[in-house]
Amino acid sequence: MAMLELSEVNTYYGNIHALKGISITVDKGEIVTLIGSNGAGKSTTLLTISGLVPPRTGSITLEGRSLTGMPAHAITGLGVVQSPEGRRVFPRMSVLENLEMGAYVLRRVDPEDLERVYELFPRLKERATQKAGTLSGGEQQMLAIGRALMGRPKLLLLDEPSMGLSPILVDQIFSIIREINQQGTTVLLVEQNALMALSVAHRGYVLQTGEIVLADSAANLITNDMVRKAYLGEE
Repeated sequence: MAMLELSEVNTYYGNIHALKGISITVDKGEIVTLIGSNGAGKSTTLLTISGLVPPRTGSITLEGRSLTGMPAHAITGLGVVQSPEGRRVFPRMSVLENLEMGAYVLRRVDPEDLERVYELFPRLKERATQKAGTLSGGEQQMLAIGRALMGRPKLLLLDEPSMGLSPILVDQIFSIIREINQQGTTVLLVEQNALMALSVAHRGYVLQTGEIVLADSAANLITNDMVRKAYLGEE
C-alpha cells in the first residue's frame, strides 16, 4: 500500500481548473518530486493534499485512510506536514518560538525533536533567541523546514525550498533533505530547480498546465530529452 495516493484529483480555483485528473503515489521512505514550470499545478497539488484547497473530485488517501474533505489541521495531525513556499516564518517571534509553533499539533514540545532540528541546522541553535524576521533567506528556509519537522511528519511536503537561495545554500539545503529522508521521513518535493530535485529524488512526476505528462524514476527523467530541454536548460 502506498503511503500517499492521489487518484483522478481535480482541483479548482473558482472556475479555473487547476489540477486535471492527476494521480500520484508516494511510497514510504521515498523522495518523490513534482517538477514543472510556474503555473503547472505543483504548489496546488501540495495545498490540495494538505486540505487547504480541497479537491472537487477524486480521492486522496494516507496509508489507506481517506483525507478527502478532512480539515487541514486534522490532516496535519495525521502526520502530513508542509513547509510552505516563501517560508512564511513568524517574523516577530524568535527562532525557538517558531520551532515550538511547529509542535503545536502535538500539544507539547519534545526536547528530542528540538535537538534533532538543531543537529540538522546548527545555525538555528545559534540564533535560537533571535527574531525570525532578522534571519537571512537561507536561515529562514532552514527554520521553515525545522518548524515542519517539529510536527513529526510521516510525510513532509516541501514547496520550493531552494527559491531565492545562493548555489552554496541550495546544495546545503538539498543535502539536508536527503539526510531527513535517510532518517526515515518520506518527502514529497515541489521544486523549480529540476536538476537538484531529480538528484535527490527516487521518482518524479512532470506537470504541465495541471496535468501529469510524464512519470518515471528520477534517473530516467534526468536523461529524458523532453525534460532536459524543458527543465534542465539543455538544447
